[in-house]
Amino acid sequence: MDNVRRLLILYGSQTGCAQEVAERIWRESKWLHYSGPVIAIDDYPVEKLIFEKKIIFVCSTTGQGDQPDNMKTTWKFLLRKNLPSNSLTNVEFAVLGLGDSSYVKFNHVAKKLYRRLIQLGGKPLCDIGLADDQHDIGAFAVIDPWIDNLWNVLIEKHPLTNGLMPINRNSLPPPKWNVQCLSSNISIHINDKLPNNDLLKPNSTIVTCLSNTRTTAENHFQDVRLLKFEYSENSINYSPGDVLMVRPVNSETSVNTFFKLLNDNKNMKLSPTTILNVTQCSDDMPIPYNLSKQFTLYQCAKYYWDLNIIPNRYTFQLLSYFTDNELEKEKLKEFTTPEGQEELYSYCNRPRRTILEVLADFPHATANLSLEYLFEIFSPIRPRAFSIASAPSVHKNEIHLLVAVVTYKTKLLAKRIGLCSTWLASLNIGDKIPVWIQKGTFQFPYSQSCNVIMIGPGTGVAPFRSFVHEAVTNKCGNAKTLHLYFGARNRLKDFHCVNDWEKLVADKKLSLFTAFSRDQDHKIYVQHILEQNEEELFKLLSNKECYVFVAGNAKDMPTAVKNVFINILTKNKHLNTIDMMETKGFYQTETWS
Repeated sequence: MDNVRRLLILYGSQTGCAQEVAERIWRESKWLHYSGPVIAIDDYPVEKLIFEKKIIFVCSTTGQGDQPDNMKTTWKFLLRKNLPSNSLTNVEFAVLGLGDSSYVKFNHVAKKLYRRLIQLGGKPLCDIGLADDQHDIGAFAVIDPWIDNLWNVLIEKHPLTNGLMPINRNSLPPPKWNVQCLSSNISIHINDKLPNNDLLKPNSTIVTCLSNTRTTAENHFQDVRLLKFEYSENSINYSPGDVLMVRPVNSETSVNTFFKLLNDNKNMKLSPTTILNVTQCSDDMPIPYNLSKQFTLYQCAKYYWDLNIIPNRYTFQLLSYFTDNELEKEKLKEFTTPEGQEELYSYCNRPRRTILEVLADFPHATANLSLEYLFEIFSPIRPRAFSIASAPSVHKNEIHLLVAVVTYKTKLLAKRIGLCSTWLASLNIGDKIPVWIQKGTFQFPYSQSCNVIMIGPGTGVAPFRSFVHEAVTNKCGNAKTLHLYFGARNRLKDFHCVNDWEKLVADKKLSLFTAFSRDQDHKIYVQHILEQNEEELFKLLSNKECYVFVAGNAKDMPTAVKNVFINILTKNKHLNTIDMMETKGFYQTETWS
């Protein structure tokens, strides 16, 4: 291989997003005639890094600034103090980080990796990219321009030689894989599931649904479920603060809509029973385990592609290559320009328009899609993380989840639904699903001498149900040391797990403070209850071992709560600051959009 045109692309990905972005960079690199593998960081022999010339790193940050599981080994190696400072002198690199600014250690892994590569002699091709899930149009507000700039830098620093010319970037990039339709005399039952690599992950198992109970009143606006699952003894291990990873499947309604959209396709006659075979175009882009055997198009639509996803700018770019309608092409191309990003946001992100709805809005592009590019247009279903609400010492061989079923209205006629929460709410007793355990954000203390303040409005209370039960059972906490602040709308409508809390309070094992915002004329939230208890909170914070945990929606609550604690510490001239507490792990947050 021509080492000048070699580009190594490595990703550290926990849920698949960083991997998708890395694979996109790999596809677009063909425009500049680059070749080289795109693989997980730990799957590349770390001792060979010194022989590479150009490396692109795409990595996410999980938990409290933690690295993804598939880069932990290489991470430890790169941080070794005895590595020579000129180890990567011959390496040019670029780092793109994927993170969430609602967390203190925003893009911590990417920032630290970037600094470490420079310390080892590496030369940055361009500035680090710090994508943020909290941006209005999501991480792609940074990803898209960062990738565009990367190609501009590479063409300037490493111009093509020997008569090679850049492939027109307005042309269709090559597909990831070859995809063939096979004869229909091959027998695959339509209800068979795809091979599932989730069960190959560490600490994974099949769980059985024991109960699926609504915790909110029937006339309450939100449906929240307490789901209880049973697992075989010793098949998995978890601790309070861990999360359960679940990969949902699409609804039959979405699958049917998908096939209706394909009815008018000019290039292919596809049906649910169409059998597909995926093979590699290049050794650099392996086939995922799920697609390693022949499968039906129904299986792919039901279990592999996310039919509910909000498409990004790159999807519109791909669609623009397929439409034969000038008005569609003009609009699709406009969405891919810097000037068109506000309009793209108004069309797609603000109303939460799904990929199926977009394809329906651009029928000429949809009618011309080819089979291989369905695997570019549609993204794989990513796993979702849920805080575990059960305690291993109390709820033997069980895992509990507290799940808010996501449903809301936008300007679009059809209501918006959350793929995973809706699927979980539909589970029946006896249903079996694959799951696996991962370390979560929270690291709880177990000591009789430390104070623990927990703020968990709504379903944010889930990890605290796990911790409080575990701490009390192991005699590591009582009403003097365990303080829970819970918030909801109405005491009688959405007081999740009320029986647990009332019994713990009655047994003097927990101090409980509640804020029900709609039970009086003026709204009361958890931050107001915290302010009312300023004196008591300062006493707790004055203990050399006092932990504060905040869990819930990332919108306003975490900032409002943090401001209360900042005011308490500042007003009482406490030696600690919130920044110091966060650095030492005494102030931890777990939030979501």
